[in-house]
Amino acid sequence: MLTRRTLATLAGATALAFSLAVPAVAQDKIIIKFSHVVAPDTPKGKAAAKFEELAEAYTNGAVDVEVYPNSQLYKDKEEMEALQLGAVQMLAPSLAKFGPLGVQDFEVFDLPFIFTDYDALRKVTQGDVGKMLLAKLQDKGITGLAYWDNGFKIMSANSPLKTPDDFLGLKLRIQSSKVIEAYMNALGAVPQVMAFSEVYQALQTGVVDGTENPPSNMYTQKMHEVQKHATVSNHGYLGYAVIVNKTFWDGLPEEVRAGLDKAMVEATDYANTIAKEENEAALAAMRAAGTTEFYDLSPEERAAWAEALAPVHEAMAERIGAETLAAVKGALGQ
Repeated sequence: MLTRRTLATLAGATALAFSLAVPAVAQDKIIIKFSHVVAPDTPKGKAAAKFEELAEAYTNGAVDVEVYPNSQLYKDKEEMEALQLGAVQMLAPSLAKFGPLGVQDFEVFDLPFIFTDYDALRKVTQGDVGKMLLAKLQDKGITGLAYWDNGFKIMSANSPLKTPDDFLGLKLRIQSSKVIEAYMNALGAVPQVMAFSEVYQALQTGVVDGTENPPSNMYTQKMHEVQKHATVSNHGYLGYAVIVNKTFWDGLPEEVRAGLDKAMVEATDYANTIAKEENEAALAAMRAAGTTEFYDLSPEERAAWAEALAPVHEAMAERIGAETLAAVKGALGQ
């Protein structure tokens, strides 16, 4: 016959066993920390959330995706090293971020006026050239999974930007990219490399005069509240490569990786579908806010900008790689 004390002891042991089992189950989950530097309501932020949803569904809960937006974990310059060290498993950095790794080929996407529209862009990102570029990351311990759009960039400042001469002497924030630095210099501006998370305050305090962004980034970061003028130039493209730590990815069970691949395909379709819509909506919202005066370039003015920036293509050919540049322009029929 079991005594009251024995029953209490068994109950305590059962409770202890249960408490130990719960974290054991949790530890069996495959954790993917997905870090990025923009707001959750941007195209990239929404796509990351969509991937989280799909990845957990298509792996039947074997994977737990933890998304950290707005530089919660790492800033621009820190996140790539964190991925290589395995502190995070997934990133979606802008394509300019691979230059410091010695893979400058991706800076071809930063060339001004190289893509006329999204259809032209798709010929690269969804073709053999795009796959070739992602393959170049393998030697750096990185596996490239997909390209996500943000959109085409507009220029903003506290003075009108209608002609190339209007840029002379302006301090403009840029992300770290030798190509972007070169075209800002070609315009006579003074490029200032700065983490994305610091831009609003820099604009507000006058540390920089202006910057470039797709409308969705400008709007969600409230930069239109501290910029008097903006020009809808669509002079350059901002996109991302979704990447993972290669060792982590290669070590996943095959069925789990298959589920994640499926999730990434669908999340990519979603990302690239909403990017254009989000940018159009953000631009309309900023126009309606009335805090920034927006200027639309005429065809003649746009041609003048393109002519002023054309030498950057040749100047950056050696850095990007002549073969890569030729492959991209070949895919575009240029």
